[in-house]
Amino acid sequence: MTHQLAVLVHTPVHSAVAGTLSYVSELPLTVGSLVRVPLGQRELLGVVWDAPLDSPAASFDPQKLRPISSALDGIAPLSASWRQLVTFAAHYYQRSVGEVALAALPPQLRDLSTQQWGRRLKRHAKAGAVGEPALVDASELVALSPEQTGAIAQFNTNSGPFLLFGATGSGKTEVYLQCVEQLLVREPDAQAMVMVPEINLTPQLEARFMARFAPMYGDSAVVSMHSGMTPAQRLKSWLAAHSGAARIVLGTRMAIFASLPKLKLIIVDEEHDPSYKSGEGARYSARDLAVYRGRLDGAKVMLGSATPSLESWHHSRAAAEGGRYLRLVMPSRIGSITAPPPAQGDTTLRVNDATAASAGLPVVRRVDMNHQPKHCVFSPPLLAAIMERIARGEQSMVFLNRRGYAPVLHCADCDWKSECPHCSAYRVFHKIDRTLRCHHCGYAERVPRACPACGNPDIAPMGRGTERLEEHLAELLLEVRRPNSVSDQWPEGEPVRIVRIDADSTKLKGELQAQLARVHSGEVDVLVGTQMIAKGHDFRRITLVAAINPDNALFSSDFRAPERLFSLLMQAAGRAGRDADISGQSEMWVQTFHPQHPLFEALKRHDYPAFAAEQLKEREQAGMPPFSFQALVRAEARTQEVAQGFLSAASAAATQMAQADQLLAHLTLYPAVPMSIQRVANVERAQMLIESPSRAALQRFLAAWQVVLHATRKQPEGRGLLRWAIDVDPLAI
Repeated sequence: MTHQLAVLVHTPVHSAVAGTLSYVSELPLTVGSLVRVPLGQRELLGVVWDAPLDSPAASFDPQKLRPISSALDGIAPLSASWRQLVTFAAHYYQRSVGEVALAALPPQLRDLSTQQWGRRLKRHAKAGAVGEPALVDASELVALSPEQTGAIAQFNTNSGPFLLFGATGSGKTEVYLQCVEQLLVREPDAQAMVMVPEINLTPQLEARFMARFAPMYGDSAVVSMHSGMTPAQRLKSWLAAHSGAARIVLGTRMAIFASLPKLKLIIVDEEHDPSYKSGEGARYSARDLAVYRGRLDGAKVMLGSATPSLESWHHSRAAAEGGRYLRLVMPSRIGSITAPPPAQGDTTLRVNDATAASAGLPVVRRVDMNHQPKHCVFSPPLLAAIMERIARGEQSMVFLNRRGYAPVLHCADCDWKSECPHCSAYRVFHKIDRTLRCHHCGYAERVPRACPACGNPDIAPMGRGTERLEEHLAELLLEVRRPNSVSDQWPEGEPVRIVRIDADSTKLKGELQAQLARVHSGEVDVLVGTQMIAKGHDFRRITLVAAINPDNALFSSDFRAPERLFSLLMQAAGRAGRDADISGQSEMWVQTFHPQHPLFEALKRHDYPAFAAEQLKEREQAGMPPFSFQALVRAEARTQEVAQGFLSAASAAATQMAQADQLLAHLTLYPAVPMSIQRVANVERAQMLIESPSRAALQRFLAAWQVVLHATRKQPEGRGLLRWAIDVDPLAI
């Protein structure tokens, strides 16, 4: 007897075979089972799926259907809630269900033969044996602050979702650990997911969770999931989570689709971070899907941040006020003390802004660069403050969110600049390997000996990146020597130790961990880097953080730029004074030509609520998110005319469609325009924005518009188009 199955495979939404395909099997297979099926000349991994209600598959002659190739034995079917999560994500973000479902599974599931799969399962069964929890009460080793205790109590007595609004250094990670621990005590078989925005934060978090839970549940109880792992590691972690052997899954945004059949708790750390929004394929938001998945699985959800996204802040309220999220507040640092006021009569900065921060948070000093020596990179007062830290044996951190030596190489005679021949952007000068490198398409070549346009040998860098900043700081501190009293390990006369951490200096495997270990052990005096060092790291010896050039984001055309800048500066400031013994002398220095800007006023007071209130007021007046909902349609072609022509034709057809369905009253379709960087790798890019005050109306329109977009591509206006994609809830416009 044969059984007819609906199987989902990896096909794009515009494919002629999108949706479930019909196959037959000699054995009955449960919905959610993993199988291999033939499609054309290929054999693909598939998932037995719920047959759609309107499927004509029942009328097919089973004799004409192809049989499945094999089933992946020894693995439990994917749960109904997981399938529902995938279906929702696909529909909301306008992708095919098969594309989302199969992309969420480990790549090795597609590649292993039947024999290899059998061997892998045997190894997993050996390694995944879970013993009885050891009688270790780790909670007794940690003294909680009253704010932590209150937050945990509210978490335990309410259903959530929760927004944990805690200052940097307030002990949010310990709250996460306690919530996970209490869950596993109450429900020994339960699972928890803890998400972080970036791969480089995973090892640090994993070390803390392993130290807490490995003694109780074994080393296999905590697993990680992120794109930096090898395919074999990803499969091992996925199997441990899917089988229930892993009690705790730590990961980046991809972990939101992990199969955890007993999921009872989801924690999203640094929930404001834009890294939770995917930039390719199904452009999903892992933070938003975490809230939805919590509802599906009956799991509690906690979003944590010192600077929450304005969307989350807008939806959160205190317990007595009501709201979509329950706000838990921890404004004080652990073991913190009140920072001292500035010295009287200090007029060096030309701004009287060095106020005592809230308990233990660094004092924010704004340097008015209009009153500093022209073209100086480090103002004299900032340089003096760094030297003072070196003399005391403390560390400083200098933050500039631009890697490379200089963003542009320039000829003063003919005004030639190092433009990328394949992108509408400049190639960045990297002095260490003497290359001009495009950070968009990767094109690189050796630095020319003379100007390629006029032959002038005097070509010079313009602007600064972290590489040039490191070199310049080393020149300024060349004569500075570390005192003998700092450490017996470093004799008097030893030069200042400067380390740079960015994407260029940490390319090799293990290099980032090695550099961070040097900072933690005190082998570094000044740390220079990009946003890689500005968030998440627990540097105990840093007492001064400096932002060199943050003004660019103040007047950006992107309405989210001020929110991102404030968050980044607050996170960077949070790296200073994390040790209670030295928190009273910690400072955050901001060099700016606009010291009176409201953003810096709020930063000075560490007043995120005031900043958020002002930003939300402006957005409400302008009808921007979270008071409206947006989607972007992006098109790519060899010429800008083709890309914009496709979008304009689709917009005209959409207008007719929306008028017929009476949707136009709830929508605004903006004209097609080039993207901010309109050419990348010789591909022209254009975009069109759709906006609506109603999320439901926008979703109805996008679902109906898919057919129009596919049809438009087949028209003359779509000839020459390379690809198009819909981005729902875009973070960059």
